[in-house]
Amino acid sequence: MFSEELLSLSREALAAARAKGFKIATAESCTGGLIAGLLTEIAGSSDVVDCGFVTYSNEAKEQMLGVPARLIRDHGAVSKEVAMAMAMGALLKSRANVAIAVTGIAGPGGGTAQKPVGLVYIAVQARAEIDIRHPDEISGTVMKCNFGDIGRDAVRLATVQDALRLVLKMI
Repeated sequence: MFSEELLSLSREALAAARAKGFKIATAESCTGGLIAGLLTEIAGSSDVVDCGFVTYSNEAKEQMLGVPARLIRDHGAVSKEVAMAMAMGALLKSRANVAIAVTGIAGPGGGTAQKPVGLVYIAVQARAEIDIRHPDEISGTVMKCNFGDIGRDAVRLATVQDALRLVLKMI
């Protein structure tokens, strides 16, 4: 189902999380669950993958992840602010140490001059390693990707690849 390159990246991300005793949660919009699907394609991933949220609609982002409606209204569903809020929501609504979130415009339609097809935001939020002095400390990062109008499948798969690479940098 997935290329060997993506499967290898998935194995690497799972091994890195496993080595630190981390669990991963996903919050996906434009990829529709492909990141969780790729991670769980690897046998034995259940010790690392906690859960996945597919929040394709704005309402699902609000209800399932707690993304504030004002963020979507003020910045749009495809924005760094919403990506970070999605990752934070996944982190807070799971047992995960690391949450990956993606939101974007895969195409072929739906783009505008300001937000063209191929624009994707990838966010990773991580709980700090357990420290009783700062038990709720959270750090995160967001990456803006402009893949261009390369086709829906290509945008989605490029997003999955870059999301796992970003996770590897954070772990």
